[in-house]
Amino acid sequence: MINTDALATGFSAVLPDWVLPLVRGYDAPISTAEERMALVHALADRNHVAGNGGPFAAVVADPVTGEIISVGVNVVLSSGLSSAHAEVTAISLAQTSLRSWDLATVRPGLELVVNWRPCAMCLGAVLWSGVQRLVVAGDGPELERLTGFDEGPVVRDWAEQLRLRGIEVEQDVLRDGAIATYTSYGQSRALVYNARRA
Repeated sequence: MINTDALATGFSAVLPDWVLPLVRGYDAPISTAEERMALVHALADRNHVAGNGGPFAAVVADPVTGEIISVGVNVVLSSGLSSAHAEVTAISLAQTSLRSWDLATVRPGLELVVNWRPCAMCLGAVLWSGVQRLVVAGDGPELERLTGFDEGPVVRDWAEQLRLRGIEVEQDVLRDGAIATYTSYGQSRALVYNARRA
């Protein structure tokens, strides 16, 4: 017999209280991919120090107007949800705000800016989100080496797979900023959740 009284019927992930004040107080322009990535780095730098989750952040933006549609940080630790990565958070908040699971149908051309290439889970989230452009700080083994995170079985041709599905990819945007964040995280001895280490 199933005890339906014990079954959860919903879940939520909420941005930390410091995120919106940081974004409101962000004085730098945000009209270019580099400027949006600088905001992502500022969010990621703060996130892991605040203890919400890993050193990851993302924004969904309109690259033509520079409008920020949503911001997300990794809230795995604060939410208790392993899927609450920065990309998933930013995409979900954009979809909530625009009231559509397919962002391309309501705001064509939106861009996701994130401080590394997507992990195995987030690659799927990007594919099915409706964003039409992905901007990443980098791709390669540095993230896992510096932080200890297991990014899963990401295919080598991940960027080409996105392009084949109509999602433009731009790489190596402010890469050094991501490396600095991951180095700081790795040296902090922060909790590396879901790390598959002996």
